[in-house]
Amino acid sequence: MSRIGKKSIAVPSGVKVAVQPGACSVQIEGAKGSLSLNHRPEIAVEWNEDEKSISCRLADGVELNGSSKAFWGLTRSLINNMVEGVTNGYTKKLEIIGAGYNAKIQGRKLVLKLGYANELVYDIPQGIEVSSEREIVTVTGIDKQLVGEFSGKIRKSQEPEPYNGKGVRYLGEQIIRKQGKAFGS
Repeated sequence: MSRIGKKSIAVPSGVKVAVQPGACSVQIEGAKGSLSLNHRPEIAVEWNEDEKSISCRLADGVELNGSSKAFWGLTRSLINNMVEGVTNGYTKKLEIIGAGYNAKIQGRKLVLKLGYANELVYDIPQGIEVSSEREIVTVTGIDKQLVGEFSGKIRKSQEPEPYNGKGVRYLGEQIIRKQGKAFGS
């Protein structure tokens, strides 16, 4: 059995759940917005109205093996992330460190100056809000995957280097610093 998959997901009040077993589809709607998921046919998702919980199990006729166990846990985690997203949302903060390094928002574009000859311009995806205060960039949204992917894209544009610590890093991330070359004999 999947350790993660067999746990039920508690749904807070104010969240609407629509499960369509034939279409392998789950729709979650909350205060912050709505998300939908088309899951694998090997997994059966059930909504219990009395307990206000969602449970996942293997569909009838599917044998328990490595891949079906993995899909079971994955489906449960994705649905749990959807419930969390529509109730609280997700936020990632990035810190830009370096002389002359900065970020600004121009319409639906994020413009980064990171020491290159040209500015880096990223289109902000639908469903995400990005704000910038001096050297802190905040990415918020209801879709955990989209928030993490866009934050990772920003960080990848200039990863922090270990000698001076310049670059883009997550707020609170520890960068192991290296000592530079020693001068003299």
